[in-house]
Amino acid sequence: MLYQIEMVTLDQLIDKNHNYRKFKELWDMEPVKKELKKIEDALGADFKGYGIFRLFLCLLVQFMENLSDRELEEYLKSNLASKWFCEFSLVESNPS
Repeated sequence: MLYQIEMVTLDQLIDKNHNYRKFKELWDMEPVKKELKKIEDALGADFKGYGIFRLFLCLLVQFMENLSDRELEEYLKSNLASKWFCEFSLVESNPS
């Protein structure tokens, strides 16, 4: 069996007209990111995990797609666009 390695980015795999791209273009996430970073910093070094901003993005996906918690977990595992939107890499584990 022949194995081939090709370097691609997750961004390249997401259609240029995908709704998640349109959402990110319409809404400037930087103010939200800054405010959530303040909360994260206030929690101190004891706070670990995916980061509050990423979890916020996961909640947006959950709302937009009308998913339960379990469905969101599976959706993040199997949907490249949701991984891209929530700033996860291809091989990174997702919230469960």
